[in-house]
Amino acid sequence: MISDSEIFKAKILMIDDQRENLDLLDGILRVHGYSNLLFTSEPLEALGFYKKHSPDLILLDLNMPGLDGYQIMAQLKIIENYAHPPILVLTGDSTIETRKRALQEGAKDFLNKPFDQIELLSRIRNMLEYWLLYKQVLDQNKILEEKVQERTAEIQETQLETIQRLSLVAEYRDDDTGMHIKRMSQYAAILGKTSGMKEEEVKLLFYAAQMHDIGKIKVPDQVLLKPGKLTPEEWEIVKSHTVLGARILSGSRSKLLQLAELIALTHHEKWDGTGYPSGLKGEDIPFVSRICSIADVFDALTSKRPYKEPWPVEKALAEIKQLKGVNFDPELTELFLNSMDQVLTARKQYKN
Repeated sequence: MISDSEIFKAKILMIDDQRENLDLLDGILRVHGYSNLLFTSEPLEALGFYKKHSPDLILLDLNMPGLDGYQIMAQLKIIENYAHPPILVLTGDSTIETRKRALQEGAKDFLNKPFDQIELLSRIRNMLEYWLLYKQVLDQNKILEEKVQERTAEIQETQLETIQRLSLVAEYRDDDTGMHIKRMSQYAAILGKTSGMKEEEVKLLFYAAQMHDIGKIKVPDQVLLKPGKLTPEEWEIVKSHTVLGARILSGSRSKLLQLAELIALTHHEKWDGTGYPSGLKGEDIPFVSRICSIADVFDALTSKRPYKEPWPVEKALAEIKQLKGVNFDPELTELFLNSMDQVLTARKQYKN
C-alpha cells in the first residue's frame, strides 16, 4: 500500500504556457496537501525539468507554442522507452479526436478545462498511487534480483572452490605443493588473452585448465611416482589419465565442466599428430587444448618431479622453441614466447 505521506510528497510536474493556469493548479494542490510541485510555462524547458527532477506525475497542456503536448509525449517515449510516469492531459480542446490522439500518444488520463477540482484531485491521487506502487514493485524486484545474483555468485564460488580442491587431490600426488595447476592455469589464461579470446572465455579457460590432470587420481602411485624410466605398459597407464579425466568430467551441462572435459581429454595431443590419446593433428586439436599443452609442458619442464629436477627457464624455453610446429601450434608458441614477461611474473607469484 501507498501511504498518504508518500502521495503528498510525490513530485508533480505541471507544463502549461499559460501562467495563470499553473498558478491555479499550484494553489489547488498545495491547499490539499501536495508540496513537491514543479512547473514551467516554457514548453521547450519541459524535458530539461523532467530529466533533472524525475517527476512521478506530469500535468500537461496540449496546445502550446514551440513544443506542443504531443511532441513532449513523443520525446518522453524516446527518453524512457515508453516507461515514463503517468501523464494527465489538461486542455480546453474537448473534441473526441483530441482525446483519442492524446491517449494514443501516451497520456494516461484526460480532463477538459475548466475542470472540476474534486475530479482533478481524484484522478491525480489514482495516478500517483498507480505509479508509486509500480516503482515500489520495481524496487522490490531489483532487491530480489540483487539477492539472486549474490546467491548465484556464492554458488558459483563454492562450485569453483570444489573443483579446485578436487583438482588438487590429483595434483598433490606428484606435486605436494599443488602449485603446478595454479601456474599452468595462469599461463593458459595469459596465452588465451594474448591470442584474442574474450574475457569470459579466458575466465572459463583459467578454471577449466586446473582440471586437466584430474584423471591422474586413478593412476597407481607406483606408476605415477616411479623415479625411473617407465615400461611400455606403465606408460600406457599414465596416458590413460586423459581418458579417465574426461570420463570423470563427462555428462555435465556446465560450460565450465564441458570445457574441462575437452581439455582433460586432448591436452596431450601434438601438432604433428604423434600425441595421445587420439593422435589428433594440427587444427583438429581444440584451440584451448593447444594453449594448455604449451602451458603444461613449460611448467612441467621448470618444476621438480619425483623423476626429474627442474630445468632452468632458458633451457625450457629453448625446448619449447625446438618443439614449435612439432608438439605445439606454431603461432601460439610465438605468442607464448612473446608473453614471457607475464608468464615469469605468474611463475614467481606461485613458486613452490
